[in-house]
Amino acid sequence: MEATGTDEVEKIKSKFMSAWHNMKYSWVLKTKTYFSRNSPVFLLGKCYHFKTDGTYTALTSFQYGSNFDEINTEISGNVEEFRKDFISRIWLTYREEFPQIKGSALTTDCGWGCTLRTGQMLLAQGLMLHFLGRAWVWPDALDIDNSDSESWTAHTVKKLTASFEASLTAEREPKILSNHHQGTLKRNCDDSEMRNEVYHRKIISWFGDSPLAAFGLHQLIEYGKKSGKIAGDWYGPAVVAHILRKAVEEARDPELQGVTVYVAQDCTVYSSDVIDRQCSFMDSGKADTKAVIILVPVRLGGERTNMDYLEFVKGILSLEYCVGIIGGKPKQSYYFAGFQDDSLIYMDPHYCQSFVDVSIKDFPLESFHCPSPKKMSFKKMDPSCTVGFYCRTVQDFEKASEEITKMLKSSSKEKYPLFTFVKGHSRDYDFASSPLHEENDLFSEDEKKRLKRFSTEEFVLL
Repeated sequence: MEATGTDEVEKIKSKFMSAWHNMKYSWVLKTKTYFSRNSPVFLLGKCYHFKTDGTYTALTSFQYGSNFDEINTEISGNVEEFRKDFISRIWLTYREEFPQIKGSALTTDCGWGCTLRTGQMLLAQGLMLHFLGRAWVWPDALDIDNSDSESWTAHTVKKLTASFEASLTAEREPKILSNHHQGTLKRNCDDSEMRNEVYHRKIISWFGDSPLAAFGLHQLIEYGKKSGKIAGDWYGPAVVAHILRKAVEEARDPELQGVTVYVAQDCTVYSSDVIDRQCSFMDSGKADTKAVIILVPVRLGGERTNMDYLEFVKGILSLEYCVGIIGGKPKQSYYFAGFQDDSLIYMDPHYCQSFVDVSIKDFPLESFHCPSPKKMSFKKMDPSCTVGFYCRTVQDFEKASEEITKMLKSSSKEKYPLFTFVKGHSRDYDFASSPLHEENDLFSEDEKKRLKRFSTEEFVLL
């Protein structure tokens, strides 16, 4: 009886947290987003120009001003490309009413799972680069406002759409494709488009909120237990980096055998360790090299972010290898994907949506794509974050390490850069630690100590 009572209390608590965070964060997607047409916008290594003659123009939500009439087709086209690119990124948010998390009564991650969600978004971007390439955009990206997904009310969708349209485009009315026209387009899809759509859905399904999803919340929490975390705890960006690495290592889908994750140790990337991971045999015995996602936990200052690191963050987000940054404000984690001037562009996981069963055929995609970007001043950023890069081949890694090293040196006013690439293996430099790993445990003793330190230091957990 006591256990049953405890479960009921947990369920009530879970529902309360979900409702409270919906009230607390629902406004976030309705606030104004300002974009300048006179400054370039960077999004995960791509640059977009909205430049017009004249002074700075602030474009606000719900503002359909006459200035839109003056925008020529070339500028408007570039805006459209940015919209498609941004909306095509995979957006992973709080969810509710998903299958109960093992060892708890929780059926939602509202209020505590935001850093896990931003970690998922970063990993999802790495997988999109791997399977779809950076040039890929979702063909239905600009039709997202026609969503009838039950997770959004029609009123909310209308406002989100209006906000995005007003802040970035010259269109006064959204383009609406009839069901007949949509059906014709689908019939005319070539093999490449069909393949891309299969991978688009497959990648999202790997992040589904069910116990079987390789990178779903349920699995990530299981790996988090190895570092002393449980469902309902706050997770920091460094701990999440290690959890993602373990999740990719343990993934059994044959499609994922060609990808590995490396987490930098103490702000150092050991080149030989990365290359060893890329050259390790796949389960099938295939000798082909693996792509690598490199995660580097860093700290951009003391209690507050040091503004001297602004150019570093801009440099990172300008690189074609970049898959984003797990960061945020104190107690709120965001997925940073770009910037304009001194403001970061991000996707916000603090929006509680209904559970979507990604195991069913043709599950709705709309709630996995964000209709509107958000911006935040760099000075508000929490100093604790994890940056991510993707390299398809060993040659890509070697080229990336050279470019990133140059960028680190040129953007750093400090004597030492935020992190470094060094030749050799970590064991060549750290004689105190053992290279041996316990096969029956997901984390080695050395990793456990490091994770414990990340959890107990004066880090603001996001």
